[in-house]
Amino acid sequence: MAPRVLVSDKLSPTAVQIFKDRGVGVDYLPDVGKDKEKLLDIIGQYDGLAIRSATKATEKMIAAATNLKVIGRAGIGVDNVDIQAASRRGIIVMNTPFGNSITTAEHAIALMFAVARQLPAADASTQVGKWEKSKFMGVEITGKTLGVIGAGNIGSVVCSRAIGLKMHVVAYDPFLSKERAEEMGVVKLELDELLARADFITLHVPMTDKTRGILDAEALAKTKKGVRIINCARGGLIDEAALAEAIKSGHVAGAGLDVFEVEPATDSPLFGLPNVVCTPHLGASTTEAQENVALQVAEQMSDYLIRGAVSNAINMPSITAEEAPILKPFIRLADVLGSFAGQVTESPIKQIEILYDGVTAGMNTKALTSALLAGLIRNQVSDVNMVSAPIMVKERGVILSEVKRDKTGVYDGYIKLTVTTERQTRSVAGTVFSDGKPRFIQIKGINMDAEVGAHMIYIANTDVPGMIGFMGSTLGDAEVNIANFQLGRNKESGDAIALLYVDDVVSQDVLDKLTAHSAIKQAKPLVFNID
Repeated sequence: MAPRVLVSDKLSPTAVQIFKDRGVGVDYLPDVGKDKEKLLDIIGQYDGLAIRSATKATEKMIAAATNLKVIGRAGIGVDNVDIQAASRRGIIVMNTPFGNSITTAEHAIALMFAVARQLPAADASTQVGKWEKSKFMGVEITGKTLGVIGAGNIGSVVCSRAIGLKMHVVAYDPFLSKERAEEMGVVKLELDELLARADFITLHVPMTDKTRGILDAEALAKTKKGVRIINCARGGLIDEAALAEAIKSGHVAGAGLDVFEVEPATDSPLFGLPNVVCTPHLGASTTEAQENVALQVAEQMSDYLIRGAVSNAINMPSITAEEAPILKPFIRLADVLGSFAGQVTESPIKQIEILYDGVTAGMNTKALTSALLAGLIRNQVSDVNMVSAPIMVKERGVILSEVKRDKTGVYDGYIKLTVTTERQTRSVAGTVFSDGKPRFIQIKGINMDAEVGAHMIYIANTDVPGMIGFMGSTLGDAEVNIANFQLGRNKESGDAIALLYVDDVVSQDVLDKLTAHSAIKQAKPLVFNID
């Protein structure tokens, strides 16, 4: 059955057609996003939800979305999506960070001009018949210093435009490397230094716990007297009351705001102040941007639902359409390795180490790690997947580390998982053969070559004569057919393991008969999803 998507906000007809052309069923109900009860009533029917800002994907709505696999936001901001709730349910949340970058950057530049030359007030005065030429004395932007807080997609476009306007550009962004700053032609500064040097400050960061109130009263006091401030990013980045006081005192010469702490903004301490220019969240409001983000979200969601490609996801590593078929068998391998460790480990896991050797080290290891963690905890949490697993592992306080290295052995690439509990450390390694199927190549440091089957038995024993005969006869007496049988040991009369690929689920009675042998330390049934 083809996946189905609900479009609950206004999206262009071309975007809706993209879903249809890609083989995705789509219901275009652009007003249902505002009807919470109606949305709750129908959301369980859909695999995907395409939204703008009107639809609120709350925890309650997500709980009702029993089949939902992906939420696509046509735009960059995801404030209207409960990402934690979506992640816990294994729902991918995508946005479209590039579709409105130019439009929002241009709006920031426009507000900067408007504030520098007091254009809205001058226009209003002139249109009522006044000619107050001397009242609206402005400042040039040429040669001034622009401080850009956040040099990502939108911030970098602002930097480029400002340099073209002959401004000196300084930027604060913890993720901006020195090399990238030089490439952009900007000077990277710490926040306090930027505040002290900038004649204009523009914000282009997402709303997070770290960025909320980044320009509060304390930060505003550190700014250069006469600074002008622009915000086209998110309301709440600026303390509006503190900014209003700074404008009243004359310390801040003006501000251009497209976003507010509460929207729709029907009241604000900034309204009515001199040289404050306000617009109703118009940053992405151009016909080009609205069309771009609509088309982009339709393409992204279709690619995921049809091909398994993940792009611009907030809560999951991206997987391109090109790498998806290459990565798929290794994702299956990672899941199998995690599942094996999860099924044979009987005490709480304290630490996880994942080794990527050879070709696997150059793959999308974030996606592989997510798949491995999902397999690892599936025995404890039945509805876990690649989206929710990393969060659940982190919440359990498990220490996670990854190691990547060049090829070291006979295999072109393999993955090795080591888990540590209070009682022991256990490892399992595997690779993918040319047929695309996962294989176990090492367990507890013991080399072997074992095919993965849907039903298996893992046996840890002491290496003594007669074990193969005992295992075979015990299963034969119980009419359990063995499809494959692999053995390994670390030394003569030392530790040994056996992996038996069987046709059906093995009963507890059979397992009890196996563990009754004095040489068998553990006999565990294993179930793997190998489809």
